[in-house]
Amino acid sequence: MKRQIIVIGGGGVFASRKKLVAYLKGKKVKSIDYFRKEGWKNSLQEKLGIKFDVISPEMPNRFDARYKEWKIWFEKLLPFVKRGAIFIGHSLGGMFLAKYLSENTMRKKPGAVVIVAAPYNGSTNNEVFKDFKLPRSLARFSRQCKRVYFFQSKDDPLVPFEEVNKYRRELPGAELKIFSKKQHFNQSTFPELVWLIKSI
Repeated sequence: MKRQIIVIGGGGVFASRKKLVAYLKGKKVKSIDYFRKEGWKNSLQEKLGIKFDVISPEMPNRFDARYKEWKIWFEKLLPFVKRGAIFIGHSLGGMFLAKYLSENTMRKKPGAVVIVAAPYNGSTNNEVFKDFKLPRSLARFSRQCKRVYFFQSKDDPLVPFEEVNKYRRELPGAELKIFSKKQHFNQSTFPELVWLIKSI
């Protein structure tokens, strides 16, 4: 039986429509490649092989995300997810998973949760996290999943390194994987993640 890998990608949360429009206008796009769906999320199935089934749902309104909308859509997926699936959240997707697992009890427990370059209630650039803000305690998250991993790079231009330490204080049993030159983990392949998944 194939092991399911559920990947929740990132998104943006802005204080106002005006700030969102300003972000879109100011966004530097250097080539058409920016608009292609490329990156490690798209190569993960190929790299993991036939023993795994990678599902990466397109979350609603990625440029101006709202937690309530993401929660509704995520819960449409859950009836099809098998017990022991590995959940991966990148950036805002990681913050979403941490919040969801801290506020809701999943009927089918995850086999592991991997959080990559996720903010923790701070703010980055024009973004504020509004309804994505984490609760005071992540205890329910900790009880639901014993295998939690964090990937964070010291040179991340979007999420300060201190954010991952905030997660670790709430989830002391989590394993932290630190890098120096991965920035926000937007590379085309992610061999370290592939190795971790295969080792679980």
